[in-house]
Amino acid sequence: MSNFWRGLSSTVGTKFLVGLSGAALVVFVIAHLLGNLQIYIGPEAINSYAAFLKSKPGLLWSARLGLLAMVIVHIWGISRLSLRNQDARPQAYALKKPVASSLSSRTMLPTGAILLAFVVYHLLHFTVGATHPQQFHLTDELGRHDVYSMMVLGFQQPLVAISYVIAMAFLGLHLAHGIASVFHSMGWSRPKTAPLLDLAGRVVALLVVIGNISIPIAALLGWIEPTQGAL
Repeated sequence: MSNFWRGLSSTVGTKFLVGLSGAALVVFVIAHLLGNLQIYIGPEAINSYAAFLKSKPGLLWSARLGLLAMVIVHIWGISRLSLRNQDARPQAYALKKPVASSLSSRTMLPTGAILLAFVVYHLLHFTVGATHPQQFHLTDELGRHDVYSMMVLGFQQPLVAISYVIAMAFLGLHLAHGIASVFHSMGWSRPKTAPLLDLAGRVVALLVVIGNISIPIAALLGWIEPTQGAL
């Protein structure tokens, strides 16, 4: 058992854990986006989806706790690797010039920190209802949580919509490098496939950003309207 934990705490093991947790988080981001895009189908679709999730508290909380564990592992792993890199190069370069690295790869730590802060706000907004309680407690004609109106009303506030758009831009920057890094970290990448994986990561990141920012923009511009509680 000690050899097992020693292996996981090694550089290779830590990279594997970062890749594994990153893969789980990418799957969640895509699944979360697909769920949210049901807002374009109408109130019935997204309210039914939300009601279904709430009717399965065991599944829902298992997923939440699993995601929390993945976030903790991801942050721990990236921090550990970053500290090891600093220890291996204790003297800073006189002139730090990035070579053959992209903007997204050089900003993984700061974009990750910004996204963590955004996730906290996002949970307070749409999961806990602490920031806009009057919208959070809306119900539809069937007595279900009116997620449709809550989302539209929330995003009709310019500061909220703009903050989400900015956060999604950072998410895209993080994913553009992170998706390909999952394959590299877990040893699934080869020299011939590396460029294709990098391209795929950027394409998926772009699609995720477009899908996510389309919702606040559509609400802000009045392309989708709440069924109740209009501002």
